[in-house]
Amino acid sequence: MTIKKTALSLSIAASLLASPLHAANWLMLQGTEPDSAAPRIKMWGFIQTQYQKDMSDASDADLYVPPKLIGPNLNSQSQFNINRARLGARGTGFPLDGKVNYFLLAEFGNNGITAPGGGAAQITDASITLNQIKGMRIRAGLFKTPGSEELLQAIHVFDYINFTAVGNQLLLERLPNREYTGNNGPVALPDPTQLSAFDRPVAAARDVGIQLFDTFKSGDWEHSYAIMFGNGNGMNFGDNDDNRDTYLYWSSEQVYGGKGPRRDGLKLFAWSQTGKRQLDNTNDNTHNPQEFDRKRSGVGAKYLKKGVRVSAEFIRGDGMIFVGPDKATFDINPAVPPGNGENGKADGYYLDAGYRIPGSKWEIDARYDVLNRLTDDATLPGGPNAGKGFEMQFKTLTLGAQYHINKKSRLNIEYANRDYTAVDWDSNAGPNANLDGVAGRFAIQLTHIF
Repeated sequence: MTIKKTALSLSIAASLLASPLHAANWLMLQGTEPDSAAPRIKMWGFIQTQYQKDMSDASDADLYVPPKLIGPNLNSQSQFNINRARLGARGTGFPLDGKVNYFLLAEFGNNGITAPGGGAAQITDASITLNQIKGMRIRAGLFKTPGSEELLQAIHVFDYINFTAVGNQLLLERLPNREYTGNNGPVALPDPTQLSAFDRPVAAARDVGIQLFDTFKSGDWEHSYAIMFGNGNGMNFGDNDDNRDTYLYWSSEQVYGGKGPRRDGLKLFAWSQTGKRQLDNTNDNTHNPQEFDRKRSGVGAKYLKKGVRVSAEFIRGDGMIFVGPDKATFDINPAVPPGNGENGKADGYYLDAGYRIPGSKWEIDARYDVLNRLTDDATLPGGPNAGKGFEMQFKTLTLGAQYHINKKSRLNIEYANRDYTAVDWDSNAGPNANLDGVAGRFAIQLTHIF
């Protein structure tokens, strides 16, 4: 390989990793290298360090629940953290075969992937992509599942520090414990114990499987599809049952101009995920898990033109509804039929806007997201609380700013105003005894890509 071609290869790979990839085709940018124009190996990674402060108040009993504490450790209302530190390699077999790509990435930071059940490090991506068949690329291994734009995009160019409530609770997915584990109640601070009841890392919108995908153009439109079959077991390399998850994805983007990751365009997309999960939800000292359906789907749009960004997405969930890191049973209270998350339903959406100020390094952002959880929840049958259920609504308005120090370094600042409530209950009654007091959260984060 000539010096000139090597320089070109490195330049292309670096641009895919370092540029603000807003209106990007994530199916093609994550794990697919330019044909015969990528290095044999490209070491890369990024570090994100942050500080977060939660302004929520304790309950009247001076106790705290997870929304009022900083994750993943959930034992403080403020903390400095190295929340992500990822190191990886990507490239092709060029000059032997430029149509075979690989993508490898490991996480060393302190987040839901590595704590509490993930250990000091965790492989997040390990895939091989074959590009020999025109119209049908093949990717096999561990990689991001095709789905929501919020989670499919690369995290190191994400415009915010924290995910939306609907993305966090419906899509990141906490996998059931292998055996029954009881719920953890609210805690008093300082508390040295781990509030989370889950013993495995978050799935982080990843799975081990095989994906058929590609992109093709029609006029000024670019269409992409993906069909994936996976274990439905997150980042665990093996399978835990005989079921398979099915992932379907489609996007159509009208390209207004430009090239590569910085092009202007309007993208429309839709996706669905279906599978089953095993959950041992009976406290009888016997390992007797049952199977529950898990379905997720969404539609959305994203617009980017001349520094203006607008996006929106609606998401639905059916089955295996996450009701908190302190509730491994997926129930508000296993002894009370209402509050059943394993058979529950939920929906939500987010609206996002951003503006890159011309002639400056500043970008301003605003996002509003809503999660309606346990929307089909049953109600209590009798007593003074008859007719009340455990449907909850989570509303968040996030205002933020980004300062692009250079192409590889960025500072994020955001403030999230949160309104969490159990809709059937009065203030300080039922679940609201703990949800009352959930307030603003401030976060600042520094990202560097290398």
